Amino acid sequence: MKQNIVYIFLFLVVTVSFGQQKDKALQKSNDFIYEGNNIVANDFVAAEKEYRKAISKKPGNATGAYNLGNAYYDEGNFDEALMRHMEAVKSATTKSEKHLAFHNIGNALMKQKQCKEAVEAFKNALRNDPTDEESRYNFVVAKECAEEQQKNEDKNKDKDKDKEKKEDEDKKDDGDKKDDKKDEGDKDKKEGDDKKDEDGKPKDEKEDKKDGKPDNEKKKPQQQPGKLSPQQVKNLLEAMSNEEKKVQKKMNAKKAKGKKVRAEKDW
Repeated sequence: MKQNIVYIFLFLVVTVSFGQQKDKALQKSNDFIYEGNNIVANDFVAAEKEYRKAISKKPGNATGAYNLGNAYYDEGNFDEALMRHMEAVKSATTKSEKHLAFHNIGNALMKQKQCKEAVEAFKNALRNDPTDEESRYNFVVAKECAEEQQKNEDKNKDKDKDKEKKEDEDKKDDGDKKDDKKDEGDKDKKEGDDKKDEDGKPKDEKEDKKDGKPDNEKKKPQQQPGKLSPQQVKNLLEAMSNEEKKVQKKMNAKKAKGKKVRAEKDW
């Protein structure tokens, strides 16, 4: 799969409007981004600090989050790359910025084998730039990967069904199991009687719980801090996709409203 990991360098940073140049916070943020771009190839840790300074100085500067996401991607930290590019999408003010961020969100998701989610990311990238051939290529690759994953999931489901069916058949054919269940029932009844005192009342049982929790209670796996679960990624992408569709709908409505309607007759 081709990658579109590109850093936005000074020539993009300096192309700001006169009004933006008056924003000292934005200018300082861009300076930090410039420093990070100069050293990222040789010193990731130092560049990461510069990008974080840029984001801290101007949280709405999408370039800082985007470049930091690319730096994480190059280091193989795809979770952080994904989060930073999502931040870039939220802060982006142009179609170009959104396109690049969504494209690299798709790349990060593909690295994590989340092909279905990657398909949606590349769709959003193409909504913002339908002419980009690399986004279109990656979309096709992600779609094929998602279809293959779906086939494997369906196969596994069929295997589980066949296994359950076989187990049911084995239970019906094995008559000895009925006798075993009966013997086990008699045994359980005897053990229940042993637990009763002379008056027929249940004896006090030993404590099976420690600190108010059963011994056999398993601890639920905790999600690693800073890491998005597949469901969270899916929800965020769906929310972003819906937002993109709303924007497209408004733009199409404005275009339709602006068209001249020719009268039936010329006066």
